[in-house]
Amino acid sequence: MIDQALPNLPSWLHALADADIPVLPSTAQDIAALHEQEEAKGNVDAHLLSQEISSDPLMTLKVLVHVSRYCTRLNVEPPETLTGAILMQGIEPFFKAFDNLATTDTWFADQPQALEGLNKVLHRSRRAAHFAYSFALHRQDEDAVIIHEAAMLHGFVDMMLWCHAPRLAQTLAERLEQDTSLRSADAQQDVLGVRLIDLAPALMRAWQLPDLLIRCTDDRHANHPQVRTVMLAVRVARHTQYGWDNPHAEAALPDDIADVAELLTLSPEAAYRKIHDLDE
Repeated sequence: MIDQALPNLPSWLHALADADIPVLPSTAQDIAALHEQEEAKGNVDAHLLSQEISSDPLMTLKVLVHVSRYCTRLNVEPPETLTGAILMQGIEPFFKAFDNLATTDTWFADQPQALEGLNKVLHRSRRAAHFAYSFALHRQDEDAVIIHEAAMLHGFVDMMLWCHAPRLAQTLAERLEQDTSLRSADAQQDVLGVRLIDLAPALMRAWQLPDLLIRCTDDRHANHPQVRTVMLAVRVARHTQYGWDNPHAEAALPDDIADVAELLTLSPEAAYRKIHDLDE
């Protein structure tokens, strides 16, 4: 467990690159049930597995990291999607690799506040992925599935912090909640000793994740339409996480709606209706 800020980016990479990633209890149960189905009937495929686990950002990340490292050993390019990663690995090797998974309920057995913090990030990530996928389909982007994954994983460093540095994650969350004018990057530098916009791509590169996935989660490439799709989806999900009539949402949404309208070539009114309808 990391209880205080680390001195620099390499220190954080060393601490998190090989750290375990717990998954949701429902994911572990689904995988166990599908393993039994595969042993009994032999009819489980990569698409079915992907469908069952794709709503869990933690498991999605865990699979992509595992398979990307496997591909590095084989000197081949890692798959860009969860389904492709499972196909690359194979069904039986998948079940063997992900047996006896650590789950968040046991991981945070004596840390209910940290579990609550993690669950907020997970919920926000799912909503962001839903928005991003719809935006990508509207734009007829052929990489819509990857954009969905990128939005789902955009907050993965926050997830890792709640898992491995919960006190620091709690301090960071409290500071940002108490002072809405405080820039996230400044708070992160102060509390963690590093900015997440720097840590996230560095960690993804250390894991040898696909280049397209790394680019789509990197806000520094905001001018690219795919990255902007992810960024705007994440912004809307974050600003509306406590409801559309929350004062913070009401203050931030006009700019979000204007930017989404520009991205999708819609009027602001049509963009608002689209986003609001997606969230119902």
